[in-house]
Amino acid sequence: MTDPTASSEPPPASAESPTEPPARRRGRPSRAESAGTRDRILTAAREEFSARGYDKTSVRQIAKAAGVDSALVHHYFGTKEQVFAAAVEVAFAPALAAPDALAEGPPDGVGERLARFVLGVWENPTTRAPLLAILRSAVTNDTAAAVFRRLVAAQLVRRVAARLDLPDAELRAELAAAQLVGTAMMRYVLKLEPLASADVEEIIARVAPVVQKHLTQP
Repeated sequence: MTDPTASSEPPPASAESPTEPPARRRGRPSRAESAGTRDRILTAAREEFSARGYDKTSVRQIAKAAGVDSALVHHYFGTKEQVFAAAVEVAFAPALAAPDALAEGPPDGVGERLARFVLGVWENPTTRAPLLAILRSAVTNDTAAAVFRRLVAAQLVRRVAARLDLPDAELRAELAAAQLVGTAMMRYVLKLEPLASADVEEIIARVAPVVQKHLTQP
């Protein structure tokens, strides 16, 4: 027998009804989420340092540009100097393969191979943009310059020197790097003419013998 007091309407949906979206999971973010957040912060940092310079860029501005809280920037990187160092390393990463160019052919062609590789990184708009952003800060602030200098010394010059079987290998590597970095600065950062408009093949042809002499000749 049917209960006359029973309602003919269906019961209301439970708070845990499967038709509702699941609640956001609490706790540590996944590894993929963490990687995405770090990349977003580094991209924002590079853009902020490029637009404002090192001195006028703050962790708060970087966090705002990345769409995160300032505490998260500190969590992943620490201080502003450490954020800058991480941004430099990412921006400079394509150039860090330069020492490998030394082993890709005969010794009498190392200058041409190294010059072609380094200038090739600068000629590519994709790899040039982050390098420009970092270098603009490095040439206007002592702290930023020190960070950039440490990276170049540790990751580029010493790796090139390790491939040279010569007693003054590190000095030679520094002189070769100075030739290439100086050329890049004047062509891509300062944009001095006629260097800025010269054909890259002509530049390589003129710079390569000097780099070769630094790396191999007595």
